[in-house]
Amino acid sequence: MGTWQVYRLQWKLDLIERVNQRVHAEPDFPPPPSHWAQISAASDEYRHVLLNGVLLYELTSKVQAVTSLGSGYWLMTPLCLVDGSVVLVNRGYVTTEAARALPAPAHATAAACKSAGAAGPAVAITGLLRLSEARGGFLRANEAAAGRWYSRDVTAMAQALGLSAVAPYFVDADAAPGQQLQSGSDAEALRPSDRQGAGSSLAHPVGGLTVISFPNNHLVYAVTWYGLALMVAGITWWMSRDARRWNRA
Repeated sequence: MGTWQVYRLQWKLDLIERVNQRVHAEPDFPPPPSHWAQISAASDEYRHVLLNGVLLYELTSKVQAVTSLGSGYWLMTPLCLVDGSVVLVNRGYVTTEAARALPAPAHATAAACKSAGAAGPAVAITGLLRLSEARGGFLRANEAAAGRWYSRDVTAMAQALGLSAVAPYFVDADAAPGQQLQSGSDAEALRPSDRQGAGSSLAHPVGGLTVISFPNNHLVYAVTWYGLALMVAGITWWMSRDARRWNRA
């Protein structure tokens, strides 16, 4: 078991290194619809991607969140890409007070992306690709009919909004340049005055708050198993020595 934990330790260190490389790489285009079926955590999660399209602000949903800036909500907004597909974008964190001003999302029409392309300005968004969170959160199941979301369940949110051709992932938007946040829970990078008002406006949610953390206790486990093995070996030797003494006696 100790040797197995050593192998697991090396695997975990390799995983952390791969993820760090993805997070800090130059943003690239996300997987196209033809590759959606092959998307996995091992090959795609936390990829730094670039999205170009039009945001459907009227379809924004709020998802309960606990962040380094406090409790509040994520703002999940669909973005129409040029190929007609849709990616849900986590534009960032807003306070609970700010989220109260968010109206209930509309229901998408069949021509939602075409209408948005004709009326709305195109935007470029960079961020980290994340896999859908299908199990709810905060010990609660999502209530799609009531618009209460506790996890970022892409499939359920797309169905509730009436959207089709939606990517099986969402993107955590990077921090805006003025926020100067890094990937992870680096809220301390904000000036004190900025932290006080962070996320207090629906127009300026705080991005870049993705928490990337991989528990890595394999070294402790390996030492524990090797220690137990040595202890058993020592007890066995001690007992066999006493047995030989009794036999000679």
